[in-house]
Amino acid sequence: MSSITTHIENNIATLTLNRPEVFNSFNKEMAFLLQAELDACEKNAEVRAIVITGNGKAFCAGQDIQEITDPELNPGFKKILDDHYNPIVTRIRAIEKPIIGAVNGVAAGAGANIALACDIVVASENASFIQAFSKIGLIPDSAGTFFLPRLIGFQKAAALMMLGEKVSASDAEKMGMIYKVFTAEEFTTSVQALAQTLSKMPTKALGLTKRLLNQSMTNDLTAQLALESKLQIESAQSEDYNEGVTAFVEKRKPVFKGK
Repeated sequence: MSSITTHIENNIATLTLNRPEVFNSFNKEMAFLLQAELDACEKNAEVRAIVITGNGKAFCAGQDIQEITDPELNPGFKKILDDHYNPIVTRIRAIEKPIIGAVNGVAAGAGANIALACDIVVASENASFIQAFSKIGLIPDSAGTFFLPRLIGFQKAAALMMLGEKVSASDAEKMGMIYKVFTAEEFTTSVQALAQTLSKMPTKALGLTKRLLNQSMTNDLTAQLALESKLQIESAQSEDYNEGVTAFVEKRKPVFKGK
């Protein structure tokens, strides 16, 4: 059975981490498969929204400890970060389509930080987040030190990373770590409804918005205003912009094609 399953329907690609017996922890195979599936979703014009979720009780427990404690399997931390996790995070941020991190259960270590790299993060009420690195003498990776302070503030991020405290889904929502919490019963249908809404929106404009948000992490105000001007001109040349304006004038709901 594949460690990543992919289902594409109604312009939505659902990528499911599929090693439930080890709480969907990453090994080399799963990391490379997720990279490949993200690449395929980027190239597939049919896909206009992407969901990353987990099978079973967990979203992702981070790195498979068996892999790094087995002398024959352990690729070393440099290779794990440079070849496994960092390319996943950079792909999530570079793909100019909306990506939902649908956290169905515990998200720990790299699993938590990969979720937080997504554009919109939602969670089941049964989910939790934990920066588990300090528990075994490691530092946060997979862009956790980049995204978490920006989401919840420096002080809160430092405490969660140093203490390794578990954060419930409801507390994660309250502190701004994630967008929304759904009940366990409604989680799957609510995630699909959110993805469906995004898949019917002007995909090019959403992608350009994502590019602007990425650049806002490092741009000063002058540079950001200039980029907004440039990308607004680009978005105004899209078919979806013409459809949106026409639909507004005609007082009807727009039908966007993602072009």
